[in-house]
Amino acid sequence: MNRAFSRKKDKTWMHTPEALSKHFIPYNAKFLGSTEVEQPKGTEVVRDAVRKLKFARHIKKSEGQKIPKVELQISIYGVKILEPKTKEVQHNCQLHRISFCADDKTDKRIFTFICKDSESNKHLCYVFDSEKCAEEITLTIGQAFDLAYRKFLESGGKDVETRKQIAGLQKRIQDLETENMELKNKVQDLENQLRITQVSTPPVGSMTPKSPSTDIFDMIPFSPTSHQSSVPTRNGTQPPPVPSRSSEIKRDLFGAEPFDPFNCGAADFPPDIQSKLDEMQEGFKMGLTLEGTVFCLDPLDSRC
Repeated sequence: MNRAFSRKKDKTWMHTPEALSKHFIPYNAKFLGSTEVEQPKGTEVVRDAVRKLKFARHIKKSEGQKIPKVELQISIYGVKILEPKTKEVQHNCQLHRISFCADDKTDKRIFTFICKDSESNKHLCYVFDSEKCAEEITLTIGQAFDLAYRKFLESGGKDVETRKQIAGLQKRIQDLETENMELKNKVQDLENQLRITQVSTPPVGSMTPKSPSTDIFDMIPFSPTSHQSSVPTRNGTQPPPVPSRSSEIKRDLFGAEPFDPFNCGAADFPPDIQSKLDEMQEGFKMGLTLEGTVFCLDPLDSRC
């Protein structure tokens, strides 16, 4: 059975579902930084990232720089990284973009997670130092992910395709209303041109009119076509030319392109709806892996 969330059997949740659904769980930590990684998951991936950022921290310490403190706010809507005093949001990591979360079993302060950046689509590994709370924070992120995934399935995940179809139909209705108005205008123009043609164009097959013959009373015999043939072309202009058949290819009687159901692809859906749904489906399908592992493998790391 495929599961969107994987965790070890000995792990238990730390909070009530209401605490993460209606509020958020705050934690204080030191932010070592973030670095790009090649893969969305893997112990070796985060181990290399932690070593890299720990080395950078040693350099900053030697230069007299302090490691910045941050506040983490964890809920079903994501993991926010804020400046503790001003509450300014520095990073907002949505849960469906977080694919891997781990804490260090030898250094209880270190924990990390991998998140796909929303702008660059690169995988970034975030590393933190939290005194004695690293494992609890990773479990809280795991619980929030699990709740968010269930909420997605209950509220939107089951009818994603239906929502896409509704959005596409709504856009199609708007297009049809616009097309209907254009067709009405074209029909009116065609009716006007037809009236002008009936008045100004001589009957098909008629020759150049000759002087009509008169009867014994010098009267011109009545002819139902005599009136039409004697009417000159309006303003001396010729009737509008009949459009060539080649120009009407792939168009209907009124000059509009006929509806092709195979052209109603993904581009017909509002991009903000479709991209968001696809993104959440992909993220939750990949799932979140929680793992307790050992990052500090040498004496230098153990003294960090």
